[in-house]
Amino acid sequence: MNINSNRYVVLDTETTGMNKFGVHYEGHRIIEIGAVEIINRRLTNNQFHVYLNPNRSVDSEAFAIHGISDQFLVDQPCFLDIANDFLQFIRGSTLVIHNASFDLGFLNFELHNIYLNSRTVESYCTVIDSLKLARKIFPGQRNSLDALCERYCIKNSKRILHNALIDAQLLAYVFLVMTGGQTRIQFMDMLDNSDTNILNNTITHDNKFELCLNNSVCTEKKSLKILYATSIEKLEHEKYLDFVMKASNNQCLWRKCK
Repeated sequence: MNINSNRYVVLDTETTGMNKFGVHYEGHRIIEIGAVEIINRRLTNNQFHVYLNPNRSVDSEAFAIHGISDQFLVDQPCFLDIANDFLQFIRGSTLVIHNASFDLGFLNFELHNIYLNSRTVESYCTVIDSLKLARKIFPGQRNSLDALCERYCIKNSKRILHNALIDAQLLAYVFLVMTGGQTRIQFMDMLDNSDTNILNNTITHDNKFELCLNNSVCTEKKSLKILYATSIEKLEHEKYLDFVMKASNNQCLWRKCK
């Protein structure tokens, strides 16, 4: 297996329900797969998104979470129909999944039904569990996707129901911030669930901040009035540095220079 160290695939699934005790022979199946691609720490337009016919009904508890109905799924393809395309999409990547054991259990169960244990997700790519990563960075805190979005100021107010593609996009932003050191972020509202095109380059991993100077002003700086920060502005600045410290795993340059 050849791994492209610059290519990540961030993935999420929705299912017909929860299998008890982590076993997958109880009959619950995958009904949606959403995955987005990151190359050189930038989201690309390349994504994988399918709904699947599970050949069984969706539990009412699961329907309340994702809103995907039996009627909608009846005309969708089965996992067998998309298996090769899915495996080609993740091949050679580093796969990022939040609470990876859950999604991998379902995916490998589907692959087992087709290939009889000859193929697993892990035989096509390496896997990072972003939940385990978050727990190392924020031990003892809530580390759900919603909690991480709130912690990193990634707005998800339009995420009313779970959607595999939208959740994969959100997780991609979270993962880039969690692993990127001091990173510049353009904050934004998430698009509607019906819109599968996400804005690119929202997160840029270059650690550069441009300062525009006017040379003529610099030569006359003696005549400029100096405006000092107020106590409220200083307090707000310190709050922002606290956020940068958390987002950069204590790599805030401003605090280091103090």
